[in-house]
Amino acid sequence: MKQYLELCQRIIDEGVWIENERTGKRCLTVINADLTYDVGANEFPLVTTRKSYWKAAIAELLGYLRGYDNAAQFRAIGCNTWNANANDNPAWLANPYRKGEDDMGRVYGVQGRHWRNSQGEEFDQLQKIYQDLKNGIDDRGEILSFYNPGEFHMGCLRPCMHTHNFSLLGDTLYLTSYQRSCDVPLGQNFNQIQVFTLLALMAQITGHKAGKAYHKIVNAHIYEDQLALMRDVQLKREPYPAPKLHINPNIKTLNDIETWVALDDFEVEGYQYHEAIAYPFSV
Repeated sequence: MKQYLELCQRIIDEGVWIENERTGKRCLTVINADLTYDVGANEFPLVTTRKSYWKAAIAELLGYLRGYDNAAQFRAIGCNTWNANANDNPAWLANPYRKGEDDMGRVYGVQGRHWRNSQGEEFDQLQKIYQDLKNGIDDRGEILSFYNPGEFHMGCLRPCMHTHNFSLLGDTLYLTSYQRSCDVPLGQNFNQIQVFTLLALMAQITGHKAGKAYHKIVNAHIYEDQLALMRDVQLKREPYPAPKLHINPNIKTLNDIETWVALDDFEVEGYQYHEAIAYPFSV
């Protein structure tokens, strides 16, 4: 929470107003933010200065790991965050690659599980990483990338959190995650949960101890219509201690994640929070 609140205050103190072409709104913006989450110590980075809907963030991560490409698939596992981008984005609605209602196109997990080369052949990035780490291999390229510029036109949204780089030191697994753009009041709440949970899950299914997760954000911003709520409400609140995340120990393989894992397999202990804040969402 200290890192998160310091970043929010830094944006308010040092940010520069930038017009965002996609949303038509101004953003107060800073460049480069680095956050660290101690996954091994189970210091779950859940925002406590407002209520955080952590289940939806984990459900979204599960959808990414399964390669989902449809908002209905996400809804079925408890995540509604893709409804607007799939169905309310005018540019995507007019895109000839959109297959119909709820279709998201070739975004996020589709790239992670079904990356295509120039010959149209598919490659499963996550399966390669899983097999390497399970066998104690770190080739310095254990990288899961959702960022495929050649197929941006085939999806409803370019990935914000675009790359996850795993590193194995002895029997301890680390993660460095890169994010090109972050809506700090809304998006980061999800993103930091997912970075933490991704490392915890991958360590568990590959048989390693979890170390630290490093979260690098390039463009961190607060939208103009979010600023007053952040400055005058959320930053006035005192944070609570970090809760803990418990993951079902019966989750032992990537196949488990792909087939039967559900939100009931995750539990948060000791979560204290202030009341929710209804930040505006920009499509």
